Amino acid sequence: MSSVETIHVDGEWRAAASGAQREVLDPADAKTLAVVSEGGADDTDAAVAAARRAFDTGAWPHTPVAERAALLRRVAELLVRDREEIALTESRDTGKTLAEGRIDVDCVADAFRYFADLVVGEGAGRVVDAGSATVHSVVVHEPVGVCALITPWNYPLLQASWKIAPALAAGNTFVIKPSEVTPLSTVLLVRLLAEAGLPAGVANLVTGAGDPVGARLSEHPDVDLVSFTGGLTSGVKVAQAAAPSVKKVALELGGKNPNVVFADACATDEDFDTAVDQALNAAFIHSGQVCSAGSRLIVEESVRERFVAELARRAERIKLGRGTEEGVECGPLVSAQQLDKTEAYVASALAEGAALRCGGSQPEPSGVRPASGYFYSPTVLDNCHRGMKVVREETFGPILTVETFRTEDEAVALANDTEYGLAGAVWTKDAGRARRVAGRLRHGTVWINDFHPYLPQAEWGGFGKSGTGRELGPTGLAEYREAKHIYQNLAPEPVRWFAG
Repeated sequence: MSSVETIHVDGEWRAAASGAQREVLDPADAKTLAVVSEGGADDTDAAVAAARRAFDTGAWPHTPVAERAALLRRVAELLVRDREEIALTESRDTGKTLAEGRIDVDCVADAFRYFADLVVGEGAGRVVDAGSATVHSVVVHEPVGVCALITPWNYPLLQASWKIAPALAAGNTFVIKPSEVTPLSTVLLVRLLAEAGLPAGVANLVTGAGDPVGARLSEHPDVDLVSFTGGLTSGVKVAQAAAPSVKKVALELGGKNPNVVFADACATDEDFDTAVDQALNAAFIHSGQVCSAGSRLIVEESVRERFVAELARRAERIKLGRGTEEGVECGPLVSAQQLDKTEAYVASALAEGAALRCGGSQPEPSGVRPASGYFYSPTVLDNCHRGMKVVREETFGPILTVETFRTEDEAVALANDTEYGLAGAVWTKDAGRARRVAGRLRHGTVWINDFHPYLPQAEWGGFGKSGTGRELGPTGLAEYREAKHIYQNLAPEPVRWFAG
């Protein structure tokens, strides 16, 4: 496969029909990392047609569950085999550290294993009691059909697995469109699917921009489901494009996630150290480019000054640099556009009265000479309030805002005062308070005395403008299925409703 044949249709790698190409840039130095095909509407239509044929006339939708599960497990084994290559590709493409890239590959393998185990462990359907010995009634689940999978630039490999694994486990075919900014690990994953023995046409890949590729997938009449992870504005466009054909739509649209710290969580030096350390991880892992980033620190007033001072001191010491360099703790932002957005958010916050406790500028990163990449220092903004743009909107950068509260009710009100509802955390030693606050938070995932872990067997998704539907868990598999009720009369006889 040459560097420009990154479109995969009906089992074959090809260049874009138009011959167009795109440079993928290394965010650490803004130099060309790879060249990929720039697909368009014609490529998208060809990929959808291949997926349609594979679903309507191919064997995969009717392949026994055990065989589908076995293939998913083979993919997991191949991911383990190629862990270093894939992790390095992900690190260089997204800017994240190599350690994060390795964790991503491990989590992807876990996702394939989980959905393999889930489908194998299911029964043949849910028997429904019809109240008659002469009726057999059962609800079965069938694949939706052709799935359009549109993934983001921050976790391209992980997000691809959250869609591909359940789609295949359920018996669907698909076309995947990775972000044009970070497509490289998805290309590697599709290669592994083919190596594992997935029939031609089941997995199709089109590299290219959201418009036209993502737009065409969303509106295409032969697509039965669109699963999109990305920004709110793009998600709304996907839903609007899909509406006329009334296809299934699942959206994961990010969040503005609160990290609520009560004073009793800082009662001892050890507790204080843990809470501060976790707040750093919540806000600054992958330079804050995480949909569930704890970008809103909501801390009890009595410990606020000590907490924020120590947080800022440690944030200033985070070692920035190329993600593949030894000792680097945080990489660059993914693109010049993301760097510009981060600078604009900080500028608006300062203009609206926020106090800069650390960061707020481009640093001199380690291992990159000259410093031409998209680096931005971890930034802590104090004295923030809900009226600020930086508090309301998802920044997707290394920016942590600080708000304070005095009472439990006030803490909950602040945490829920957002259009989003993806994730949040509460830190307290009071078990009763922990359960009360967790129960009142309107967020799809709530951590108590932790931040960021997820489980493939637990649903992931949000309330409000964080999206619709869920990924992972049994519900994540259900997204890719249709329920069918089969009612069998074992002793049919005339109804005699009509006299004639």
